[in-house]
Amino acid sequence: MEGTILIYGATGYTGKLIAKAAVECGVRPILAGRNIEKVKAVAEPLGLIGRAFNLGASAILDTALRDVSVVLCVAGPFSATARPMADACIRNRVHYLDITGEIDVFEALALRDAEAKRQGVMLLPGVGFDVVPSDCLAAHMKRRLPDASDLKLYISLGDDMSRGTAKTMIEAIAAGTRIRRGGRLVSHDRAEAGSCDFGEGERATFQVSWGDVATAFHSTGIPDIEVYFEATSAAKALVRMPRLVKSFLGLGFMQSFLKAGVDRMPEGPSEAARRAGRAILVGVARNDRGGSVRSRLRTPEGYTLTVATALDAARRVAGGEVKPGFQTPSLAFGADYILSFSGVTREDL
Repeated sequence: MEGTILIYGATGYTGKLIAKAAVECGVRPILAGRNIEKVKAVAEPLGLIGRAFNLGASAILDTALRDVSVVLCVAGPFSATARPMADACIRNRVHYLDITGEIDVFEALALRDAEAKRQGVMLLPGVGFDVVPSDCLAAHMKRRLPDASDLKLYISLGDDMSRGTAKTMIEAIAAGTRIRRGGRLVSHDRAEAGSCDFGEGERATFQVSWGDVATAFHSTGIPDIEVYFEATSAAKALVRMPRLVKSFLGLGFMQSFLKAGVDRMPEGPSEAARRAGRAILVGVARNDRGGSVRSRLRTPEGYTLTVATALDAARRVAGGEVKPGFQTPSLAFGADYILSFSGVTREDL
């Protein structure tokens, strides 16, 4: 018998998609957010229970989680929501999942591994497109080349994004490009250019700060890790931005201005765009003896995959598939977990 799942952030673009998909497959989650009227607008048409609460009051959080087994947090930016929700989950022995792709959130939750284990709680961030497919690919590369010392992940996806994702990217503007070197996170002012064959010839790529810089290290132990995006217009604009401009855009008043602009964006890609979209990921691992392996993963569009993986992960955990402590998707469910989803294929090149 499955325990009860609470989806926090259910009034956002991704939250609404997950709530609808849950009902369609017979799951009855509790929906939650900050505003009760907005929560009801999503919950009532689906015949679900809705709750509203902020994350700032411990007693209120404890009450909200009193009958919950698993929290799936889909309210970003997770720099603001992950810590208070994880605090409450650990305190109340409730398993914590989210769909973050934020490096600092992964690292902060990893530091709470021992604390979570003492409470028998699993902390499993990144159960969406960030980072299920790429984390499983990283684990597969490690399996193919056990002594790998360098891992590069290349990702090709469209420009469409939700408001929450856009706000997360805005927060990251001033942080520089982050990579893993010798097991440590380091930041570069300028992104490296590269190229990758995603299946139709070489395409230009740019180095980006992506969640796998954190999670792939925890999953594989590979000390040097970099992530690259195909050089779409959005990626080019972000990585080519001069450091001075990035610093200016990182100031508080500019962050507020940019986020206000995001609030005028469409919520996210249309259903037609999600149905037509796709993503391609390529992993390249090398060892110190000159050996290398390459694999390619094809998946549905990012938000479509996020709905599937986030809901599946929450159901597995609610059903008792639990490893206490900090986990990544591949540590929790295995390197081949991503292959259990419709529309996903992997080939070793």
